Amino acid sequence: MEQLEFKFDTQLLIDGHDLDEDKINDYITEHFKGDCLLVVGDDTLIKIHFHTNEPWQILEYGQSIGDIYDVVVENMQRQEEGLKG
Repeated sequence: MEQLEFKFDTQLLIDGHDLDEDKINDYITEHFKGDCLLVVGDDTLIKIHFHTNEPWQILEYGQSIGDIYDVVVENMQRQEEGLKG
């Protein structure tokens, strides 16, 4: 099987105040390695979707700007191999 460049599909919601999806998008792009970034929401709730090898960094960042919940981290490499991700 081919190895994925970024194996963890990381998703979370951030509840906070004065959240800015463009600033969050830019910060993640500049500071973390990954792809398929999606940052959507408003100034009180943001959803992040990101493929990375270091999901804990995204979770730490999210918690630093608000309260994170509905966290999902799936191992896409395992899924690719027919295993539970």
